[in-house]
Amino acid sequence: MSDEGPLLRDVYPTLVAELIALLNEEGETDLAICAQDLRIHAPCGCGDSFCQSFYTAPPSNGPYGPGHRCMPLVTARGMTVLDVVGSQIMYVELIDHPPLTDARNTHR
Repeated sequence: MSDEGPLLRDVYPTLVAELIALLNEEGETDLAICAQDLRIHAPCGCGDSFCQSFYTAPPSNGPYGPGHRCMPLVTARGMTVLDVVGSQIMYVELIDHPPLTDARNTHR
């Protein structure tokens, strides 16, 4: 893995498509465009079996500060919440979300 982490679209293309559709539904077209180039920097690390959350930018040493907003997205199952700072998605929280399938492991 590079210092920047793999592209989310290369690892979880279905999730990227879901995020883009949800963001467009919310009128967040700029974020929908940015979602195409998200990278996986680090997993949440909480260890909870129902959590598949991950950082899409280097984790912050504290609160995100000015320009931060928490953006819940309406999904058919589970909970998806984005931490956004300015125009950058910093964290994707996936709670009780259907299991992610790693595209890199589907062609073995």
